[in-house]
Amino acid sequence: MALTRILPSRAARATSLLRAVQFTHPPSCPCHSNPSHHHPQAINQARRHLATPLDTSQQKEYAFEMAASSIRFGPGCTSEVGMDLSNLGAKRVMVVTDGNVRKLGVMKTVTQALQQEGINFEVFDGVRVEPKDSSIREAIDYAKASFREGPDAFLAVGGGSVIDTAKLMNLYTTFPEAEFLDFVNAPLGKGLPIRGKLFPLIAIPTTAGTGSETTGTAIFDLVSKRAKTGIAHRNLKPTLGIVDPLNTRTMPSAVHASSGLDVLCHSLESWTAIPYNERVPRPRNPIERPAYQGANPISDIFSLKALRDTVKYLPRAVKDPEDYEAQSQMLLAATLAGVGFGNAGVHLCHGMSYPISGQNPGYKHPGYAVEAPIIPHGVSVAVTAPAVFKFTGASNPERHLQAAEAFGVDISNVKLESAGEVLSEALAQFLVKLGDQPRGLKHLGFGREHVDQLVEGTMPQARVLMLAPSLDMGDADVEREQLRGLFEEAMEY
Repeated sequence: MALTRILPSRAARATSLLRAVQFTHPPSCPCHSNPSHHHPQAINQARRHLATPLDTSQQKEYAFEMAASSIRFGPGCTSEVGMDLSNLGAKRVMVVTDGNVRKLGVMKTVTQALQQEGINFEVFDGVRVEPKDSSIREAIDYAKASFREGPDAFLAVGGGSVIDTAKLMNLYTTFPEAEFLDFVNAPLGKGLPIRGKLFPLIAIPTTAGTGSETTGTAIFDLVSKRAKTGIAHRNLKPTLGIVDPLNTRTMPSAVHASSGLDVLCHSLESWTAIPYNERVPRPRNPIERPAYQGANPISDIFSLKALRDTVKYLPRAVKDPEDYEAQSQMLLAATLAGVGFGNAGVHLCHGMSYPISGQNPGYKHPGYAVEAPIIPHGVSVAVTAPAVFKFTGASNPERHLQAAEAFGVDISNVKLESAGEVLSEALAQFLVKLGDQPRGLKHLGFGREHVDQLVEGTMPQARVLMLAPSLDMGDADVEREQLRGLFEEAMEY
C-alpha cells in the first residue's frame, strides 16, 4: 500500500504484470506447474520494476534508531577511569581538558587513576570555551603530533567545549587524510558520513548542561561564515560517559544557570520537534540516517523527564551552591536530555543561537572567568525560547500544553489554540525568576539593525531547522520572513 501511494505508476505497472502472470490462465493450464515457462518476458519486466532503487529524496522517513553512549552515573565513579582505559587496551591516552579544569580536583583523580594502571598519557589543556574552528584545528594538530605512534584512546575531562573538541581530535586522528570540511554539516561543509569506528573516547563532564557525553554531535564556530556549525554522526559519540556528581560541585552559580538553560532547551526542542516519520528525505543507506531524526517514542521519555527535573531542580542548584541533591539531579537531567535530543534533535532555539553567539556585539556574561566577550551557549538558546515556542505552539498544541504543565501551569481549561502563548509565558516567568538572565536579544546588545544578519546566519542551519515545526523551509523567502519575525519577537520578553 505504501509503495503504491509513493510511486503509483511504477508500482501499479509491476503489480499489474505480476497479476497477469498469476491469473490470466486458469489453474488447469497444462504448464501451470512450471511458472518459469509462463511469459518469461512479463515476469522479468515485473521484477525489474520492483528491483529498481526507489527515489527516496521525497519519501518520508519510516524508521528511527536509538544510539547513545554507555553511561555510568554515581558519586566517585571518576576513580574507575584508569581501569576502564586499561580494559579497552589503551596504551597511549590523550587527555583533553581546559586550563581551568586542569587545576581542579577531578584532574588529580584522573591522573592518579591513569598512573595506578601504568597508562602512558599526555594532557592537552588548550581547549577554548565556545571553540572556534581555529582552536579545533590546533587541538587536532596537537593530537596528530603526540606520542610516536599517535594516541590510541582519548579522555575528555570538562564541559561541552572540551568533550566536543576531544570528539573532533579523535575523528581527524582516526582519518588523518580527511579535509577539515569533509565531515562538517552541510551546507557549510560536505556533510560526509563517518564510515568507520573511531578510537575509544571516555567523556567525564564537569558541567551539567550539554549532554555531550551521550551524543555524536560536536559544535564550534566557523569564523569565516560567522556562524556555529559542527559535525553530527553516531560514530562520533563517546564510548563511555562517566557522570560523577562530585565533578560539578565547583561550578559557579552563573555556570549552573546557563548550563541548565541548555538542558531546558534540549528537552523542550526535542519534545516538540517534528515526528521522525514526517522527516524528509528517507536515507538511501542506513549510514546516512542523521543523528537528529525527529521526536520518537524513545526520545520522548528522556526529553519529558529531563524537562520536568530541570524545572524542579535548576532554580535550587542556582540559588544554593551547597544543594548537592539539586546539583546531582541536574547533572542526571543533562544526561537524560542528551539521550533525548541526541536522537530526536533540536530545532529553532539552537538554530537561532548559533549566529547569536557567533555575532556577539560585545556582551560578556557575568560569572565566566574569561577575558573575551562571551554569550554562553545556554544563554544564547534560552533568550529566544519564549518567542520560539509561541510560534511553534500551533504545530502540536497537546505537546506544548504538556510542556507548560511541567512548569506548573494548570492546563485543564486552556484552549488548544492558546498552547503556544501559554508555554511562552510559563517559560518567560521561569527565566525571570531564575535571575540574572538577559531578557531578550536587546539585553545582549543586539538591535533591529542586526536582525537581517542574524537571519542569514540561521538559514544555513538546515540540520536543525528541518526539525522545526511551523517553519516553511520549502520557500526561502517565507522562511526568512518567519525567522525575521522570531528575532524581532525575541528582542525583549
